[in-house]
Amino acid sequence: MHTPLAEILRPKTLEDFVGQKHLVGKNAPIRKIIKNKTPVSMVFWGPPGVGKTTLARIIARTTQSDFFAFSAVNTGISDLKKVINQASKEKQLFDKDTLIFIDEIHRFNKGQQDFLLPFIESGEIFFIGATTENPGFSINSQLLSRLQPYLFYPLSEEDLEVLVKRAISVFKNRVFTEDAVSKIVFFANGDGRKAINIVELAASLSKKIDNVIVKKAVQQKGIDYDKNGERHYDTVSAFIKSMRGSDPDATLHYLARMIKAGEDPVFIARRMVIFASEDIGNIQPSALILANACMQAVSKIGMPESELILAQTAIYLATAKKSISVLSALSAAKKDIDNKRIDPIPLHLRNPSNKFMKNLGFGKGHIRYPWKLEKNGKKVRQEYMPNNLKGRVYYKKDW
Repeated sequence: MHTPLAEILRPKTLEDFVGQKHLVGKNAPIRKIIKNKTPVSMVFWGPPGVGKTTLARIIARTTQSDFFAFSAVNTGISDLKKVINQASKEKQLFDKDTLIFIDEIHRFNKGQQDFLLPFIESGEIFFIGATTENPGFSINSQLLSRLQPYLFYPLSEEDLEVLVKRAISVFKNRVFTEDAVSKIVFFANGDGRKAINIVELAASLSKKIDNVIVKKAVQQKGIDYDKNGERHYDTVSAFIKSMRGSDPDATLHYLARMIKAGEDPVFIARRMVIFASEDIGNIQPSALILANACMQAVSKIGMPESELILAQTAIYLATAKKSISVLSALSAAKKDIDNKRIDPIPLHLRNPSNKFMKNLGFGKGHIRYPWKLEKNGKKVRQEYMPNNLKGRVYYKKDW
């Protein structure tokens, strides 16, 4: 059976571990855990191929704990029961710790996650869960409150280069050009496992590996983007914030990320319609017209033809004047509805639908077109607010 090169090269000590200096560097929290040989229950959150599983194994080895690794995809409560029963015996008889590692912990349902709670709380086991999803959304609050969360980042180009050169050293009869190494690092896009896999595949294609061979080994650069998950929302958030900050270049960068990842163009256009009203409003009302036209156009045309329509609209919104006066006005009005007494609508604004209502004063004194009338050289002003909100101002121009 073929063992993947990434598994063969998996570091066994902290000295060989690459990346995540904020966790394993000098005086960093996980280095302290390892140094003190006191495992704690944790959750590792980060993209694929950045060392989550490897670091869990190193923690188990250096704290001299029994280690059991599972994937949430094919693990049930019965599997965990067997290991936990064994762990309890080891703890009682030999005072030996057991570390259970579950990859993709976000795939466990609430019942499966709840099952772990009493054993983590009692100290019968130590637990590390790894996830590519935001733990705040994917792990229930009871379990999350018992875990120390740590964020893992994509590997830097320097980190990836270290891994690539380690992988290359395995293939004594293969020659990798410097450009090939750079290209592998580029295509890996922060994923160490992918970098090693590209090396292994490229080595199987030729004795001399250059850019051409690397491109054959991997067809397309990986983009860290999940259309229903955290990175989807992070990218959309960065896109909106770039438009809000009037940076058309950053706006185009995040738009390009979404387009390359296959994001729904109507979703992008819909976000721009909301932005046009929320962040531009009446200071440049043509923005809402253009954004709405963009949404209609991409709905009818589809991709890839809609790319330029999205880009044109995004650039327009990014470079438009900005105002939040509409947002602020509506928010203030809604706040009064929540926090103040709601007085009746003034009688002069009510419609006198019949004689009975008219006799009660409905519609009495209402001026249909106050802007056409003057009194003593001044425009006539009619009150429209309920009695308790007379004089209240919501809409204030911020330009």
